[in-house]
Amino acid sequence: MKQNRTLIIVIVALVVIGIWASSSYNSMVQVQETTTTALANVQSTYQRRADLIPNLVETVKGYAAHEKQTLEDVVAARTKATSINLDPSNLTPEKLKEFQQAQGELGSALGRLIAIQENYPDLKANENFRDLQIQLEGTENRINEARNKYNEAVLQYNVVIRSFPKNILAGIFGFAKMDKFEAEAGAEKAPQVKF
Repeated sequence: MKQNRTLIIVIVALVVIGIWASSSYNSMVQVQETTTTALANVQSTYQRRADLIPNLVETVKGYAAHEKQTLEDVVAARTKATSINLDPSNLTPEKLKEFQQAQGELGSALGRLIAIQENYPDLKANENFRDLQIQLEGTENRINEARNKYNEAVLQYNVVIRSFPKNILAGIFGFAKMDKFEAEAGAEKAPQVKF
């Protein structure tokens, strides 16, 4: 009788532990999927920006043909930025930094391209250029929002997998800490405007 009681207690304890482990694992999978979806949304938003660039370059070409170097810089930066894909299952801090750097270079090249309009009143007045510029500005806002949502998802994910006792299961099942997007180097300094 005492053996049966001990066996029942052991079985109940194993069932409770199994239910807890299953529930914990599922919650870690859920926050991981939320995070990888947020990363995919960041990449999708960056791709939207990259897709707008060829039209913008062609529009500027018609008005500012001798701005060849700026146009080539934008095209080269776009090529580099779109060649880097982030794989959530193998996301390293170095790869995230490389991605951010390429996107920063593209943003900088785009800024120089947009600044060209000041030298070309006809370009500044061109409806296609204005529309593309508005779309790019909106896309930059979407990029910022997508990056913030990703960082929030990473925060939630990291808290879940690093909290005790889920951290034990996270280690067993290979849930690793994820990195957030960070501000670009020099972002803490205000841009210098010269007239």
